[in-house]
Amino acid sequence: MKTKITLVLLALVLGFNMGHAQQDEECMTNLQIFAPYAKAKKYDDAYGPWKKLWEKCPQFNQAIYAYADNILEHKIENSTGAEQLGHINDLLKAYTQYNEYFSSKMPLGKMLVEKAQLSYKYRKELGKSDEDLYNMYNEAFTKDVENFTSPQGLYTYYSLMVDLFDAGKKQAQEMFDKYDDVMDKIETEIDDNSKKLNKLVEKEEAGTALTSREGKLKRQYEQYLEVYDKITGSMDQKLGNRATCEVLIPLYQKDFEQNKNDGLWLQRAMNRLYNKGCKDDPMFLKVVQQKNTIEPSADTAFYLYLLTDEQKYFDQTVQLETDPIKKAKLYKKIANDFKKRGSYGKARQYYREAMQLNPSDGSPHIQIAIMYAASANSCGDDNFSKRAVFWLAANEAERAGSKDSRLRSTAAQYAANYRAKAPTTSEIFSKGNKGQTISIGCWIGGSVRVP
Repeated sequence: MKTKITLVLLALVLGFNMGHAQQDEECMTNLQIFAPYAKAKKYDDAYGPWKKLWEKCPQFNQAIYAYADNILEHKIENSTGAEQLGHINDLLKAYTQYNEYFSSKMPLGKMLVEKAQLSYKYRKELGKSDEDLYNMYNEAFTKDVENFTSPQGLYTYYSLMVDLFDAGKKQAQEMFDKYDDVMDKIETEIDDNSKKLNKLVEKEEAGTALTSREGKLKRQYEQYLEVYDKITGSMDQKLGNRATCEVLIPLYQKDFEQNKNDGLWLQRAMNRLYNKGCKDDPMFLKVVQQKNTIEPSADTAFYLYLLTDEQKYFDQTVQLETDPIKKAKLYKKIANDFKKRGSYGKARQYYREAMQLNPSDGSPHIQIAIMYAASANSCGDDNFSKRAVFWLAANEAERAGSKDSRLRSTAAQYAANYRAKAPTTSEIFSKGNKGQTISIGCWIGGSVRVP
């Protein structure tokens, strides 16, 4: 009896293994058929064997999901009606399974954002409302914000919040809170990419060539920073006049008492009031003083310095911030304040401090160039030496473009404008100083070579 049972079990095991081996062989065959077609972008040819592999062996190989996007997007774009809807739902399912079977390649947050982006793109076909879509993005943001890194996804997420506010489905405070949530995430991504980029920039500036891989990473970091900058601007445009001083001040006055011990609320309120130009209103001072009472920080010290002009708050601003990227931003704020006052020498000092801390940010060079150009008429002994300042301004602007890809176009425009205002070739010939280095006076205290 025991022998009979053993033989039956052995037959079952052998049958299972043979069946499994046959399945693996069939799966491998379909993988070998569809992958070359997919690589060659022959998605119609790839679709059949890909679909068989996906349905029969969903865990077989990561390539199933790596190519699913391109194959199914092609099918979606080239179909209509029920067929198109079927392909859309297949891609949504593929995203889910990618996370289920290969989560290291498709983490939860990324998967949820991909599904939200696809649903947003085909919202009419799927019958999705703004509220449905917002909830999809919100699930990604609340469940796995670390892997919610899509710039377009972050913008769409906030854009939907504004649309829901306009439709009367969200309150103003919810809209402002979500703006802050998304901006905090963007700032985190900008800081992270800036720090990685700075290491490569410093290596280059030290005279060491980047490896091929480092060159690719540098371009990747630069591209991310450029896109995040654009998204930030787009978010501010979307918010528009929904966040003027006339709107914000009554809102913060109404909510102050219940939030006066909430450090995050106070931080966000004072930042928004400052950024929207409301710092002359008593409410701004009230919020800043309260934040400084319960949670003093570099930001509160900076705002108090602006309000009081007291040196002690200036010193606190510099001392309290330790993160290099955040400190660079504070230095730029300080420099901007000195620039507005016309204290160009002090402004340049702090713009240069910012550059030391965040060398991949070229914007301080642009600001210094602007100050040079604004001082041209007072920094020379004669017309030639005054206009020579524009060469210095152009050189400074070009430095911005050479170190910061986000500013190449802007920097080139500034440089061209300044060079057009500098002495002409005939004037250089008349002066007889081509190739010489001439000194620039006043606060600039530099020199420039005559081209």
